[in-house]
Amino acid sequence: MEPRRRGILIILSSPSGAGKSTLARRLMEWDPEIRFSVSATTRAPRPGEREGREYFFRSRAEFAEMVERGEMLEHAEVFGHLYGSPRAPVEQAIAAGHDVLFDIDWQGGQQIRNSALAEDVVSIFVLPPSIRELERRLSTRGQDTPEVIAVRMQKSYDEISHWAEYDYVLINDDIDRATEETRAIVTAERLKRSRQVGLVDLVRRLSAEFKEMKDDLGT
Repeated sequence: MEPRRRGILIILSSPSGAGKSTLARRLMEWDPEIRFSVSATTRAPRPGEREGREYFFRSRAEFAEMVERGEMLEHAEVFGHLYGSPRAPVEQAIAAGHDVLFDIDWQGGQQIRNSALAEDVVSIFVLPPSIRELERRLSTRGQDTPEVIAVRMQKSYDEISHWAEYDYVLINDDIDRATEETRAIVTAERLKRSRQVGLVDLVRRLSAEFKEMKDDLGT
């Protein structure tokens, strides 16, 4: 029987427009067993959003109480609203052998790497091939005004400066290749000896079987 594996926390970070959301989606299409970490937020639900699917919607007081009780793996304030990753669903998932995917910025990633779950973390930073290409991607997707794009570009400088804090760094000059590289990273991390919690017992059983065979052969 294959050893049971403890789940991993996959952190994907990048400046806006570098491709982390696309990589996250493709990773979950590749393995539907990967759980996406649903964040809590203090902003109001948008049309079509549902509690527990897009976000856990909480008041500022409720959010603050969760932080005070240590129920958030990471949290931050973004554009006047609080966002954070509830701890309990993540701990339950990885204990059951499910990987959990986080699409978060460097600050959130840093908080999780400094948490009690640090040994379960696999962090991946996605870089664009150039700043001009990053600006082109933001402009052509047609979601933001020139003013918002300028703010995102300025923020990208700060994001990129944290690349060295991550376990892996990918250059997304080709989304298909970056997808394959992301899958390869996850596959290799799953196979690490330290993550296969039943491996010691398996090796002991193999050793016992080997000894029995030798005894039967009288050698």
